[in-house]
Amino acid sequence: MTHLAAGLGFKPSHLQQALAARHPGLWFEVHAENYMVDGGPRLRLLDALASAHPVSLHGVSMSLAGAEPPDAEHLRRFAALVRRVRPALVSEHLAWSRLGARYEPDLLPFVRDACSLQRVVTHVQTVQDAIGRPLAVENPSHYLPLPGHTWDEVDFLCELVRRSGCQLLVDVANVHLSAHNLGFAAEDWLDRLPAAAVAEVHLAGHSADPRLGDELWIDSHDAPVHEGTWALYRRLIARIGPRPTLIEWDGPLPAFEWLLAEADTVRQILGTTQTTP
Repeated sequence: MTHLAAGLGFKPSHLQQALAARHPGLWFEVHAENYMVDGGPRLRLLDALASAHPVSLHGVSMSLAGAEPPDAEHLRRFAALVRRVRPALVSEHLAWSRLGARYEPDLLPFVRDACSLQRVVTHVQTVQDAIGRPLAVENPSHYLPLPGHTWDEVDFLCELVRRSGCQLLVDVANVHLSAHNLGFAAEDWLDRLPAAAVAEVHLAGHSADPRLGDELWIDSHDAPVHEGTWALYRRLIARIGPRPTLIEWDGPLPAFEWLLAEADTVRQILGTTQTTP
């Protein structure tokens, strides 16, 4: 596989800068749903990007934790895009967003119990069978306690990996934010992850809730990576070794050069890390 270091979430307005960039290990993530079409300018744009850089496909609406199996047509189009692009990484969220024909534009929480574990395992295996490769599953953000859990989150992720053969996409910003909102230790959460299962890492900025302020952090992807998130990232990489790491920013967009500067910080951390046992 091509060496992957620091990646950026791709935005079409940055196409020319992205095509011209030649930073070592640079890669780009695209949200698969924006390109699950049969032809036209979107696919031509994606083909151009994939010809210049490694690409990751990141799904946002497979509804892996939903009550129903992945939508057959959605999965068919997703798998077709994987075959076309041959991405370096493929990932989705541990959340749900669909009930019947109704889709919610959000990543909704679920109760972690034996039934939901088996359901997610089955859905992940369905996706992996369709795409012919492991799927990296991303830990979600949490905003309030949800009653009824019988599985700890890290234990749930570890068991999901064991039963399904999937990988993990560790969003360190989500861990930092969730630890703040729910009152647990982010360091302990990250220290318990199995290093071999981690295929990718995400970093992003957050914002304070407009009404509650700093009492509640929102996964807004519209700010620089918080220094606390950087500290957690350094700790994780020191333990597990370098992993492809994405800087997420969804708006309002800064200059492409500013995003590259954030990616430079990632490259410096990855390049100077000495893994600890």
